[in-house]
Amino acid sequence: MFFICYPKCSTCQKAKKWLDSNGIDYSERNIKEENPSLEEIRDWRELSGLPLKRFFNTSGMAYRELKLKDRLPRMSEEEQLELLASDGMLVKRPILVTEKFVLAGFKPAEWEDKLLK
Repeated sequence: MFFICYPKCSTCQKAKKWLDSNGIDYSERNIKEENPSLEEIRDWRELSGLPLKRFFNTSGMAYRELKLKDRLPRMSEEEQLELLASDGMLVKRPILVTEKFVLAGFKPAEWEDKLLK
């Protein structure tokens, strides 16, 4: 299980604390230092069943600076995937990747349902 995060992100810190307090083993990866690859993002999206837009960090500075709120609807899926792979700070975090599922963002009830039941 991979916990992909940005260590300075408060939501990532909460998610990490939640994983630790529930005794869940994981490998941590800093999304800013190790960008997700195009193939990883494709795989995560498929495994998650989420729309691609859910993988964008819509509250991040990079998202706002690039004016993606207006640009994304006009971009092809391939362009969006390439954009996500170009800068880890554009990717919503944390992301929890397992062999069976991917969770994007930290929603404690969702994580509990997937990891503890």
